[in-house]
Amino acid sequence: MLRAHVDARPDVEAVVELGGERLTYAQLWERASRVAGGLRAAGLQPGDRVAVRYPAGTDWALAFWGTVLAGGIAVAVNTRSAEPEVDFVLGDAGVKVDLPAHTPLSDGDPYVAEGVEPSHVAALFYTSGTTGRPKGVPTTHRAFLTNAENLIRCLGIPGEIGADLRTLISVPLFHVTACNSQFIVAAYLGGTSVIMPALHLPRLTEALTAERISFVVTVPAVYSLLLRHPSFAEADVSGVRWAAYGGAPIAPSLVKALQAAFPRTRLVNGYGMTETASLITVLPHEDAVGHADSVGYAVPSVDIGVVPVGDDPSVGELVVRGATVTTGYWNRPEATEETIVDSGGAPAREGVAGGGWLRTGDIVRVDGAGRVHIVDRSKDIINRGGENISSVEVEAVLLSAPGVTDAAVLAVPDDVMGEKVGAVLFADQDRIDVDAVIAHCRDHLADFKIPQYATVVAEALPRNAGGKLLKNRLREQVRWGAPLR
Repeated sequence: MLRAHVDARPDVEAVVELGGERLTYAQLWERASRVAGGLRAAGLQPGDRVAVRYPAGTDWALAFWGTVLAGGIAVAVNTRSAEPEVDFVLGDAGVKVDLPAHTPLSDGDPYVAEGVEPSHVAALFYTSGTTGRPKGVPTTHRAFLTNAENLIRCLGIPGEIGADLRTLISVPLFHVTACNSQFIVAAYLGGTSVIMPALHLPRLTEALTAERISFVVTVPAVYSLLLRHPSFAEADVSGVRWAAYGGAPIAPSLVKALQAAFPRTRLVNGYGMTETASLITVLPHEDAVGHADSVGYAVPSVDIGVVPVGDDPSVGELVVRGATVTTGYWNRPEATEETIVDSGGAPAREGVAGGGWLRTGDIVRVDGAGRVHIVDRSKDIINRGGENISSVEVEAVLLSAPGVTDAAVLAVPDDVMGEKVGAVLFADQDRIDVDAVIAHCRDHLADFKIPQYATVVAEALPRNAGGKLLKNRLREQVRWGAPLR
């Protein structure tokens, strides 16, 4: 795919880092192939893992493509993770070459691996689960390309637009949304990825005009902040033809505000997972306001099913299968067995290994038109502005904090971020110093996982006979005060 654009449009911009380098397709290929040569000289063999830990920008792009050209597997490491979290990922993935931030890219004689197949793994993305330990999700070349094709069809992006597509990437590239549904989509069409190293609303507004952006993706919280920012009033957004959102619920009022702010733009809602290489469903522009509570219809390559959890057969856990769906977690056979389930007699589908279905953990309702509505999450995950946070992981850190006997982590509703992290703390003897607990969290957790609310209770946290926290009871009892920060 990449080589075809290098040959056909070598002088078109492939990657732009706002405030940094600009690379054409020819330059991207030349530089990335030298990175591949450097990796090979360092001993990288086909299938070996390379940790990509650069901030979002041209170095990240060169490290990613260089790893792929070398025949390796790019491990997209969350750059916001604390050191213990990074160490776990590096060890779990069995990383052969580590490329941390602020270090030179590998360099050597140009190299391009031969014999790479669509079924080979190209990247590993890590996702937090209910166990609190992140799990590696292998993503194949086929999954990358199929997800790109799904998005292009569902958004109605004409094939001939090619080099004219310019997508503004403000979501971190270690997320499948930014990497798979923007970065790879731009490369699929021979267009341009314009990358923001860090979210900055005035710079984002300026880039929409200055960089002739045609495709934008971000979470509802950022759109809400953008529309209210003074700089947006002066922006020329007439070139934006597609604006996508997802990762969190969106209010119909915000959708209407987006339609007014981007009158020439098709708005779409997307829903997906790391395990599905991004998209599972897309809600098209025509349904954006009238069905804002829906995440849309299944994308072309994905089958969806509902495993009922009650008397209504249209409500239950969503299960999915298809060419973009991973066949299992990296070195986690138990987790794979729990998540990838038997086909249950459903017809076989080409390109689906074993006919298995992936359990999403999301409870959904499917209406008569085939639109999916998220009802609840069976996994204990907090969704903070599109960032998934395992409450179990945060609880484990809290329980190791000074003076804490027991702890529970709950989602605190927030108008902007959707949900924030709240901690309920209990000590049977000592008085809890909340400031010391939060300082302890800073040493062990990424900043977005640190509780922004905390309350200390005088009685032991409610648990059932098996020792499981009764969080529904806690949610009814807890009254949150002012945020800590």
